[in-house]
Amino acid sequence: MGVATSRSRLLQAGSTVLVTVAAAMWASDAYFRPGLTKVLTSTQIVLVESLLIGLFLVPVLVVNAAAIRRLSGRRWLALAAIAIGPQAVATVLFTKAIGYAFTGGFNADVLHEVYLLYLLQPVFGLAFARVFLGERRKWTFWPLAVTALAGVYLIVFADNPGAPGQIKHPELTAGLLVLGAVVMWAAGTVLGRYALEDVSFPVTTSMRFILALPVLLVLVLIDRGGNAFSGYALGQLPAFLGIVLVPGLLAMLLYYLALSHTPASLATVAELGYPLALFLIFSLPAPVGQGAPLRPIEVVGAAILVASVVALNFLKTRHVVEVPRERLPGRAVPEPAR
Repeated sequence: MGVATSRSRLLQAGSTVLVTVAAAMWASDAYFRPGLTKVLTSTQIVLVESLLIGLFLVPVLVVNAAAIRRLSGRRWLALAAIAIGPQAVATVLFTKAIGYAFTGGFNADVLHEVYLLYLLQPVFGLAFARVFLGERRKWTFWPLAVTALAGVYLIVFADNPGAPGQIKHPELTAGLLVLGAVVMWAAGTVLGRYALEDVSFPVTTSMRFILALPVLLVLVLIDRGGNAFSGYALGQLPAFLGIVLVPGLLAMLLYYLALSHTPASLATVAELGYPLALFLIFSLPAPVGQGAPLRPIEVVGAAILVASVVALNFLKTRHVVEVPRERLPGRAVPEPAR
């Protein structure tokens, strides 16, 4: 009992930082995904990714079958929305957008545009958390949130902070794709926080991937028609397993575990750990990264982001984000009488 209590207290104390760690783990797919985009469409990649992760998580659903049957209609709706939007559609859109940066060689302008728009995710996430979860942020939250965004901005545009205004021929299609993705991911953070009020984090993770499979199958058939399953090869298995095990399975389990103890307003800022880790990976030599130089300003930006997230994590215990009592874990909103 004492060990479980200590573990729960540690998780509660460091949950915001753990969201950042999970988000940073998502970036490890940058080593595996670009090679797959050269031979497979984004829908084909995400379908296999979700299928393999779903197979790993089937035992979770079997063990929790009784609890799943007791879920309310609202929780089912939230879980289905997470699977359809953030997992299926948004992941496909973002994979397709990233593919533009690696088509015909590395295009830094497109990559910068993609991650400039990615910085809008916390903006949408904060708005959704206020509207749908009723979260209120104290004034001490805003300087740290803005500072975190500034830190990521310095990382993304380390070579030229004025770059967003100088991208002469941005890929409009890539921009629209990533914008759609970040809106869905921001909504997914809020929906995940809502679902976790009444659903365990392993079940939430499992439902995200397994419920997405029918949607992804339809998207692949629409996208590829009779060639929906062509292009796959046994040699792609190591890349798929790399995506599945670290940025998929382990990262998402950690993410939902941490999110169950973190207000959505803090989590959506903490998820900026993803572009931070991604650009650090790009600085590594090939074949792991792109061999991009790691500039001092990127290190400064990383330090600013980490310091902001750690400060927000500390202030969480000071209720820098006020969550309605009915939204706290174990205090789910009761279903209205029918």
